[in-house]
Amino acid sequence: MTEVHRLAEFVTRARFDQISDTALQQLKIRVLDTLGVAIGALDAPPLIAIRELIDDLGGTPSATLVGGGRTAPDRAAFYNGALSRYLDYMDSYIAPKETNHPSDNLGAVLASAESVGADGREFLTALAVAYQVHTRLSDVAPVRDKGFDHTTQGAYAAAAAAAKALGLDTEQVANAIAIAGTANNALRVTRTGNLSHWKGLAYPNTAKEGVFAALLAARGITGPEEVFEGNKGFKHTIAGEFEIDWSAEDLESVLRTIVKKHNAEIHSQSALDAALDIRAQDGFSVRAVDRVELKTFDVAYSIIGGGEEGGKHTIRTKEEADHSLPYMLAVALLDGRVTPDQYEPERIVADDVQDLLAKVHVQPDPELTARFPGLLPAELRVVLADGTVFTASRDDYEGFFTDPLDWTVAREKFDSLAAPFAPSELRDRIADTVADLENRRVADVTALLAEVGTTRTVAELTESAT
Repeated sequence: MTEVHRLAEFVTRARFDQISDTALQQLKIRVLDTLGVAIGALDAPPLIAIRELIDDLGGTPSATLVGGGRTAPDRAAFYNGALSRYLDYMDSYIAPKETNHPSDNLGAVLASAESVGADGREFLTALAVAYQVHTRLSDVAPVRDKGFDHTTQGAYAAAAAAAKALGLDTEQVANAIAIAGTANNALRVTRTGNLSHWKGLAYPNTAKEGVFAALLAARGITGPEEVFEGNKGFKHTIAGEFEIDWSAEDLESVLRTIVKKHNAEIHSQSALDAALDIRAQDGFSVRAVDRVELKTFDVAYSIIGGGEEGGKHTIRTKEEADHSLPYMLAVALLDGRVTPDQYEPERIVADDVQDLLAKVHVQPDPELTARFPGLLPAELRVVLADGTVFTASRDDYEGFFTDPLDWTVAREKFDSLAAPFAPSELRDRIADTVADLENRRVADVTALLAEVGTTRTVAELTESAT
């Protein structure tokens, strides 16, 4: 039996009653959180352009688009996934040498499940499969240091979860995973240097391809059965040797994922809490800041601090800003928060934040690096012009797995993001349906998502964005 067949057996064997009550609650929190982030991005210019493209392309109307309309499942997976990814405010999983966002799979699972009339239990089981496959491959087969993007492992997760949601048999699941895994080995240049829109669209593309691979497999199309261990397969060409005993895996990996408190790259969360701690200290004046010094762990420095993935002081776009520790620390000290408002074009180029980010210096620290990824340690030091020094340090934050998000806080975040596009009554109905999802049908959720933003047409959203 090949490795992809053993993985496929895990997928088809997965059952709703294997999910613990604690994991189930966190899965539903991830669904609510991801939907809120998606709704909050409805008026983003790139998403408006994508929606116009989806409308132009059409597609068999079997899956709902957030904001109304229907299309083919793979296109719905792309659009809804792009919505949930654009703000960069979704959940994360941190392995020692890889970071990913398992909620990126929601668009694929939602579209696939709806297209076959699945119920909430089937949907949640498929989503739990996505979390398990995505996190476990990231644990044992990191690819970032080899120049590949974290969407590479995601191709296996998206295809596995889409196939599960579609109700495919073991052989079909194996083919879906093999097709998607072989075809979607993305380059890390997506997240290095000057960042483009593709930073937020790379995984939606992977989700789309995972759904399409599952649809192909459902029609009898086969994929390389030795995608993992074969000659010039994933292990040989990219990941190196690794082992996962899929027969021993459970559906609890969601408990090891974390949710963002601040609208910022995940490795910055503790540092931003430290910035807000300093901002609240007596005598602090942001106008008098002379120098900001952050000590952090090496992964944060490499990705968002100016390390090997590129400088982080030339900031002109949202994509650059939400992956720049200097920008995020500066705007946190100035505004007292880091939300989607802090990524408006006029805020990014404003003189005060541009002047302050130039004063931010980030350095990796070996002792802090040794405590990662069990913690997200950050030590911040701010020096004023008169020599006064303010310090703060954090190891974690609310939403980290040491301090999991509860439903009340998740609902507050959902409301803050969805309020511009959904009245309180609609938000209540969405949240109540997600809370009871194991007793509902997927169509109950998607019908409510179709009502979001209906008071504003695409033309109006385009006008507001410009």
